[in-house]
Amino acid sequence: MAAVIPSRLAALNRLRCEIFQTSYNPTSVRTGAKYLRARLRGPSMVQYYPEELTVAKFNRMPGSFKIQDWAEYQRLADVEEKKRRGKGAPKKAKTQGPNFWPMMHIWRAIL
Repeated sequence: MAAVIPSRLAALNRLRCEIFQTSYNPTSVRTGAKYLRARLRGPSMVQYYPEELTVAKFNRMPGSFKIQDWAEYQRLADVEEKKRRGKGAPKKAKTQGPNFWPMMHIWRAIL
């Protein structure tokens, strides 16, 4: 049996790709098609792990039973301590401060 010419094999491969609607890749460059074709893993992982139940979510649930969130209690105590020492967040302004935007074109001209 005679050997087949490589150009004929390449033409056959190209024709096969057109017929079966696959990508023609004569140089065998890695395309990542295997990973793009695979199903997504995210939805399965989300369903695998149960929803995290925090103290705040538990306390918002209907019912009269509430539990103490010690981390939140400690955080509030720390904030109160910082306020007492003068290290807390500044108070919100009751009135809007001066509007400097009309003056911006003057400042830009100076700078």
